[in-house]
Amino acid sequence: MKNALRVHMSAIETMGIKSSRMPLSQSQLWIVRGMENKGAKPALNVFITQNAYVRMCAHAGSELDNEVGGWMAGKHCQDSISGESFIVIDTILSAQYTSQGPAHLTFTGDSQVEMLNTLETSYPNKVLVGWYHTHPRMGVFLSQWDIWLHQNFFPEPWQVALVIEPFSSIGGVFIRQEDGSLEPQCYYGFYEIQSNPDRSVVFWQNLQKYEEQKKEKEPHE
Repeated sequence: MKNALRVHMSAIETMGIKSSRMPLSQSQLWIVRGMENKGAKPALNVFITQNAYVRMCAHAGSELDNEVGGWMAGKHCQDSISGESFIVIDTILSAQYTSQGPAHLTFTGDSQVEMLNTLETSYPNKVLVGWYHTHPRMGVFLSQWDIWLHQNFFPEPWQVALVIEPFSSIGGVFIRQEDGSLEPQCYYGFYEIQSNPDRSVVFWQNLQKYEEQKKEKEPHE
């Protein structure tokens, strides 16, 4: 069953890359506060719509004693001018049938079949760009099991993992490096696509606006 699902998921995930412009003018860049990630070269930029962010956070806060998670769908694109790769996460599919506990989460065959059916029937023009899950009271990192799951079910270089710690209101995105490696402690912020440029919905305490960090680093007279 797992092998069949992996083949089925790969067929959906490898739809052709779209040529488009990065929606930078509509977005606010959030970076991880105090994390330099020196020498790290992520393979792509990640954009998340406000609706997708709110839905993930709402799901994360719905169960504080056990891990929860699901899948992220959207678009995989290449900027038509710069050639840079990026993804847009705009659709959240929460996993309904899981084996879960305070420190583990397993997507069952039933949950994956439901996700695949929903993606094909309701969102035929979207691709699976990654997955998300929570680490209640544990912090933001990828466990050995998380890495195994990511490598086996989300093998494309543009597929990402997102971890939320709901108690501390922190989170981050794990992106493969240009060489294909994935660091379990190295995570990033993202671009928030804002439907209203004057209103942000991001509230994770470990993120700050890129402009704020630039101001902090400016020399003071």
